[in-house]
Amino acid sequence: MKKIMLVVTLVCGFGIASYAQQQDTTLEQYVGKYVFPSGSVVPDVTVTLENGALVMSSSAGTSALEKESEDLYVIVTLQGKALFKRDSNKKIVGISINAMGYQLEGTKENNIAIVAIAAKQ
Repeated sequence: MKKIMLVVTLVCGFGIASYAQQQDTTLEQYVGKYVFPSGSVVPDVTVTLENGALVMSSSAGTSALEKESEDLYVIVTLQGKALFKRDSNKKIVGISINAMGYQLEGTKENNIAIVAIAAKQ
């Protein structure tokens, strides 16, 4: 009986861990830098994933993002909203922010990984 309980506990534990990992990868699609046109109130915002939650940072400050619906998040500190925009392939390509009387439309910068290669000596 103890072995059965142990197996059930382990299976449930792995299932929960797998579900949490899937959620993280779903949120990772929003992570990146979004750039606004020249002359905007802020030049850009950066969306990061911290402790399993989305956070938006800019020169105006930092705020948690709370999901309201598909691709629509509340910018908690600014009492505004951020709508992430997708292309025809369902890839996040931009953001529309409505906060504190400002409407901003930005594009997501390409996430290019830079790898440093040490030269052999």
